[in-house]
Order: sequence, then C-alpha cells, then structure tokens
Amino acid sequence: FSMEMRRKDLAVTDPEKIDAIIQGCDCIRLAFADGTHPYIVPLSFGYVREGDTAKFYFHGAANGRKVDLSRKLAYAGFELDRNRTLKTDPKACDFSFAYESVVGEGSITELTTREEKAAGLAVIMAHYSGRTDWDFPEGVLDRTCVFCLTVTEISGRAHG
Repeated sequence: FSMEMRRKDLAVTDPEKIDAIIQGCDCIRLAFADGTHPYIVPLSFGYVREGDTAKFYFHGAANGRKVDLSRKLAYAGFELDRNRTLKTDPKACDFSFAYESVVGEGSITELTTREEKAAGLAVIMAHYSGRTDWDFPEGVLDRTCVFCLTVTEISGRAHG
C-alpha cells in the first residue's frame, strides 16, 4: 500500500525502514478534510505492524474537533518526520534539508470497550517508554477516547 511519488530517488519502500522511521518519530500529524476547511493536529501516538497491516493509535478527551472529525469522517491523512537538518550552500537555490518522512492515509475506528482502550493506550505508552506493563484506571478509560487508524496507503522518503 504505497503512494505514488514524484522523486523516485527519494523513495523508501522497505516496510522495515518505514517502520524504523515511524518508531524514531515523537509526533504524528493527522490531517482531516472538514468540508472546505482542512484541519491538522499534532499528536502523540503508538504504532504496530501486524503482518501487512499497519496501525496507529491515538487518544484524546471525550470531546473536541479531533474526536468529532475522527467519528464523523472515519478517515484521515497522516505525516511523520525526523532527522531534519538544514544543508546550507553559498547559492540560495542549493539550500536544502536532509530528512526522513512517512506520509499516508487510513481509516479510523473508535475503540469502545475498556479492554480495547487499555490495549490502545498501552501501544502509545510503549512507543514513548518501551514499557507495556501500564495500568489504566477505569475512570480514565471511561472518559478517554482511543482511536485506531488502519493504514490504507503509506510511503516513505529520505533525503540525505
């Protein structure tokens, strides 16, 4: 499930390399098409690949634009990037950036049971802490929305 890319020389197609880029990122940006008004939001996230299926997990309070659009549209674009370094040059047109990035899109489902929510939050916590042994109080689970974005298209880029 890869997206077409203009600069094929920058393409990262190996799923393991794409996963490594994602695992090295600390923020995912979700993009929603809210009628004629785009909405982009940076989020903490968790990521897993199960066979050929890649999934991102994110969470939030029980109300707000992100939650409303996740429920209403059930689809979003995403972007992650890392290792951004400015490459200077005496000529303005030869300035550039080194980076690694991943973009794509996917369908969003809300996790509704306490067990599903706890499992999704555990993936998020594992991304930042390396630990999977977290406990989540029932009250927190009851007031927290947890979503899973299942990737339908994805592509990576790396520019050295």
